[in-house]
Amino acid sequence: MSIAPFRRRVEQLLEQADVAVDGNRPWDLQVKHPRFFQRVLAQGSLGFGESYMDGWWEAKSPDQLLTRLISAKINSKVKSAVVAFDAFKAKLFNRQTTKRAFLVGEKHYDAGNDLYQKMLDKRMIYSCAYWQDAETLDQAQEQKLDLICRKLDLKPGEKVLDIGCGWGGTAKFMAERYGVEVVGVTISSSQAELAREKCKNLPIEIRLQDYRKLKGEFDKIVSVGMFEHVGHKNYRTYFCKVSELLKDDGLFLLHTIGGNRPASRTDPWIERYIFPNGVIPSSQQISKAFEGIFVLEDWHNFGPDYDRTLMVWQENFEHAWSELKANYDERFRRMWLYYLSCSAASFRARDNQVWQLVLSRYGIPGGRRFPR
Repeated sequence: MSIAPFRRRVEQLLEQADVAVDGNRPWDLQVKHPRFFQRVLAQGSLGFGESYMDGWWEAKSPDQLLTRLISAKINSKVKSAVVAFDAFKAKLFNRQTTKRAFLVGEKHYDAGNDLYQKMLDKRMIYSCAYWQDAETLDQAQEQKLDLICRKLDLKPGEKVLDIGCGWGGTAKFMAERYGVEVVGVTISSSQAELAREKCKNLPIEIRLQDYRKLKGEFDKIVSVGMFEHVGHKNYRTYFCKVSELLKDDGLFLLHTIGGNRPASRTDPWIERYIFPNGVIPSSQQISKAFEGIFVLEDWHNFGPDYDRTLMVWQENFEHAWSELKANYDERFRRMWLYYLSCSAASFRARDNQVWQLVLSRYGIPGGRRFPR
């Protein structure tokens, strides 16, 4: 069968994003395999991402290419059976049950501590940095952590819960800089092991535990970059659990990626290779889930900062590849670069946001102005 009609259809789609096949601009697509066109039309974004992993196409600047595709909403114009099946599963099943909660830890966060140590800042903070007055990644992540602490108005001796504590960087910063006691929970065994090592001799307890199993009472609660794994069927359960754990006069800070429209699933390629069972919440989904449980004190959006964060992570990853390649193969390298590029593109195109919400149980008497 001739590839000509498939190529023509793909070229017509790409023209809508000002992308050319075999063009010479940084964002143009260089096709290396003749079956690329059929694969993309049959599988949509899953086929596009997998074909990059397989070396079927190149671009001088994949992040620029993907920004154009996302801005033009090209993915929505390719209807595939993969997308339809994923949507059906997401609506029918709760894919983020307690039994399935640890899957993303095993798949993504346990990929290798060496990978994250080379890619991230010195504290290994795996979420959007805050670049307002920063020049380096270390500075930007420290600014973000201090911003969180100031928003929570942390006081020495308070007990803080960190839901999704990662490698312990946030907990360690809070304990050292603000004199608080921290309980951190993660669903990644690799994270838990390294976090315990980093936080030893500090008033920090690291648990390998699902948030739904938590008990106790805390002055302040923080959750950074974890809510994307909760799932739309569990948002209300999540906020009810946080309310149960938070003191009456306490504060809760939620830091999450946000989407511009309600969603029940993520992109099929991201689902398969990066964040299984993940989904990005919309503002409507979040606010509906905490209505009647919390009072919204502050809502802060600094989504464009994630584009810059991700591009620094990509630069760090590429610079460290000569050391990392002994433990990861070439297909992993291409997968990881595609993940970082398409993530950066989603924020550059303003398709995704980064939100920090501060919530109280009954409202702060007299209100409060929150730092920026």
